[in-house]
Amino acid sequence: MIVFGKNVAKEVIDSKKEIKKVYLANNFDDEKIIKYFEDNNIKINRMDKRILDQKFKGNNQGIALEIEDYKYLSIDDVLDTKFLVMLDHLEDPHNFGAIIRTCEAAGVDAIIIPKKRSVEITSTVMKVSAGALNNIKIVEVSSLPQTIEKLKKYGFWFYGTDMDGSNYTDVVYDPKTCLVIGAEGNGISRLVSEKCDFIISIPMTGKINSLNASVAAGICIYEVVRQKNERI
Repeated sequence: MIVFGKNVAKEVIDSKKEIKKVYLANNFDDEKIIKYFEDNNIKINRMDKRILDQKFKGNNQGIALEIEDYKYLSIDDVLDTKFLVMLDHLEDPHNFGAIIRTCEAAGVDAIIIPKKRSVEITSTVMKVSAGALNNIKIVEVSSLPQTIEKLKKYGFWFYGTDMDGSNYTDVVYDPKTCLVIGAEGNGISRLVSEKCDFIISIPMTGKINSLNASVAAGICIYEVVRQKNERI
């Protein structure tokens, strides 16, 4: 897995992830990062910034790292938790990174994503999440509907977000809640929607009829948190 950018590099270093290769532009001069590589005997491959830009697209800031692939957890690792967020085939890495950041800040226990036709952990996701990825569990599953059925046996209630649901503030969220956030444009799939216990909506008073997935997730997540705090 290739990741790039100074902030992502610092996140990798702080998390003690294995770094397989380092690529630096000739003019890269962050002494603290360079010293870490030197102190840990990690070979540095220097190259012209133009070549680095061609090799690694995006705003790499003169640094790219090859690290081990992200290790997802299984659903069995989160059965005893209380607050989950499920992403139904989200595709935008910026939305994913923003949701990870919100979930970590709000105290969500884990995020569930499907293995196929869904965004995965990439350099962009790591960059947008701004370090939050190190502090939250990401679970990857083969089937969302089957996962819902399994989690229901462990006491979870499911709340899917859609335009034609109950006002999200009128719903009472169970102590074991899983929020389901749909994909950009398509929303949650029919099979997943049918498995949900409640469908919730955010009222719209403007001319547009939907919100960015990460914004909608943040609004609903903090309503669950608000109700949880009121019960304490």
